[in-house]
Amino acid sequence: MDLIIIVFISIFILYLLVSSLLIIVKRSMNINVNTSASVNISVIISVKNEQGKIKKLVDTLNNLIYPKNNFEIIIIDDNSTDRTLEELHKNTEGFQNFSIKELKPEGLSGKRNALTFGIQNSQHPYLLITDADCHPQKYWLQAYSEKFESGYDVLFGIAPFYKERHLVNRISCFENLKTSLLSFSMALFGFPYTAAARSFGFTKKEFEAIGGYLNTKDTLSGDDDLLLREAVKSKLKIGIVTATDSFVYSETKKTFKEYFQQRARHTQTSFHYLRRHQVILGFWHLTNLLFLFSPLLIFINIWFGILLPAKLLIDVIVVKSTQKKFGYKFLFMEIFYLQIIYEIFLIVHFFNAQFSEIKWK
Repeated sequence: MDLIIIVFISIFILYLLVSSLLIIVKRSMNINVNTSASVNISVIISVKNEQGKIKKLVDTLNNLIYPKNNFEIIIIDDNSTDRTLEELHKNTEGFQNFSIKELKPEGLSGKRNALTFGIQNSQHPYLLITDADCHPQKYWLQAYSEKFESGYDVLFGIAPFYKERHLVNRISCFENLKTSLLSFSMALFGFPYTAAARSFGFTKKEFEAIGGYLNTKDTLSGDDDLLLREAVKSKLKIGIVTATDSFVYSETKKTFKEYFQQRARHTQTSFHYLRRHQVILGFWHLTNLLFLFSPLLIFINIWFGILLPAKLLIDVIVVKSTQKKFGYKFLFMEIFYLQIIYEIFLIVHFFNAQFSEIKWK
């Protein structure tokens, strides 16, 4: 029995040490933008049935602070059945650096094909990907430009959600924060494993060298994570973009049905991560779950009743110390209950991804 207690305490100490490292990591994240950087960039966006989001997307992109001659924006319509294409032409009329392409005449469909088609039609050596419902901050291109000039082949940036009042939004925002904190920390330690397509960049040369999206068809979605996996396998230079005013914001799902479907897609993609990443993530999440359910062992020893409150306190300290870096502000009590929901939902997402039918537009 004493051995079990020693094992639990040892794992808890390790958890404490890793949590401390997560706080230290934020000191390694740069905050200033080099406004003199100006490499030539092509922004590629795939859209499908997004007619209500086009105006805000175009307005946001048009307000980016970057020399107009140094970037182009290519938007590919992926066989939309609403007025998306009409809205694109209407809202980009007169903008010289916007280019609207249609995938339908090519006899193709799907996001990967749309992005590939856009990249094939791009003029510049550096590429940035985002989505139709995303809104980059004004120094988005500047921040990536600086990193590209430093010699990086692949980059990913901070992509928070707009924080609202409803529960699905709060859960999604907290999950995004926890995922971002873990993914950026692992990237800084040399283990990049996930990147949000809302803010993702790479050089055209290396994109073509690793076969583009050819080797990322393990799942319906997940083209961003799986492309990053191929970049890791090819030992490309991968970095993160964390500068102030370079975030890419978007909205969360509105209902639990949409939310669980989205999370199932993301979780299914994780089944195709590199083995070393799966081992690290598996150990980390199992450790968290171990402490979450540790009160069930209180009948064995009173010490088990202390582990969960201590873990939650550490979680509060980590989140309060780092959340501003990732575009969030959670209250003290929010962190407590959202952390518990987050851990429990990890189990729900796992089984949902295993046994539910995954759908993707």
